[in-house]
Amino acid sequence: MSEPASISAGIAQRYATAIFAIAQDNNDLKGLETGINDLTAALGDSADLRSLIASPLVSRADQEAAITAVAKKMKLNPVLANALGLMAQKRRLFVLPQLLNALRDALAEARGEVTAEVASAKALTKTQIEKLTKTLSEQVGKSVTINATVDESLIGGLVVKVGSKMIDSSIRSKLNSLQNAMKEVG
Repeated sequence: MSEPASISAGIAQRYATAIFAIAQDNNDLKGLETGINDLTAALGDSADLRSLIASPLVSRADQEAAITAVAKKMKLNPVLANALGLMAQKRRLFVLPQLLNALRDALAEARGEVTAEVASAKALTKTQIEKLTKTLSEQVGKSVTINATVDESLIGGLVVKVGSKMIDSSIRSKLNSLQNAMKEVG
């Protein structure tokens, strides 16, 4: 991870920890989740909002006024709205996408859920996804949500990432291992 990206992730994680703790103390995790989903959709839909949070040309006061108006219009829960205002005052709105991801991860962890990133050579069928979900849930001990993608360069098999663990059973990796073993012999 590059240094600026890790700094941004660190800033986002600190804000996310505080926001999550306050929302949890207020028993408003549902409202927080709704706000996260609404903000994620707004960032995806609005180039103006993305420009607002990233532009160094917008003054702190203007950024704070704009994000406060957006939060009020979207009826975000007070914890999230206040945090956005504080982030604007401190010139930290540029980490908003990372903040939303960190908050989403914190909510999933609080519910005992984990997301598995699964890459396969061909699209998985519904039955395969159900079997994989069941197997991973048994291994991890938590409810697993699968985020499946297709990567034809794998040739066959799967690459599964759950948290910091990765299982690579793809034919591509097996061929690479065989190639490396053959190089060592000759």
